[in-house]
Amino acid sequence: MKLVITFLAAILMSAPSIYDFKINSLEGKTIDFTAYKGKTLLIVNTASKCGYTPQYEELQKLHETYGDKVTILGFPANNFGGQEPGTNLQIAEFCKANYGVTFQMFEKISVKGEDQHPLYAFLKEKTGQEPAWNFCKYLVKPDGTVKFFNSKVKPLDPQIVESL
Repeated sequence: MKLVITFLAAILMSAPSIYDFKINSLEGKTIDFTAYKGKTLLIVNTASKCGYTPQYEELQKLHETYGDKVTILGFPANNFGGQEPGTNLQIAEFCKANYGVTFQMFEKISVKGEDQHPLYAFLKEKTGQEPAWNFCKYLVKPDGTVKFFNSKVKPLDPQIVESL
């Protein structure tokens, strides 16, 4: 455990900005977060077999309606109830077929626990909060401020839209 904490601390120290991350898309292409500099980001941990899965529809609508104000980044995770059992390819097909998702989706990662992805360790460090379930959201502003929204807050909720 001490080794994991030391490792995460080293990563956090070497990644002082959200823009320092490089993470693979669902298709396996490395996405350099420097491409998002100057943009507001909405980072969401997603799952295909969850009661909150219909939020994909609102995320897509948010992307289509406010894409000039916010960039949505989806991160499938199987941390809660085994609700994202699929492979990256299966997840990509599910998102496109069922919700017409065109916003950026990333490879499946862990958003909490000992194997928590460094991005989510960074977000937890910034907010003091980590996902308690699927479809938690982090709104990251260009100035580096980060605001956390739990699963119950829908993507088109005024709390989010008015914060863009």
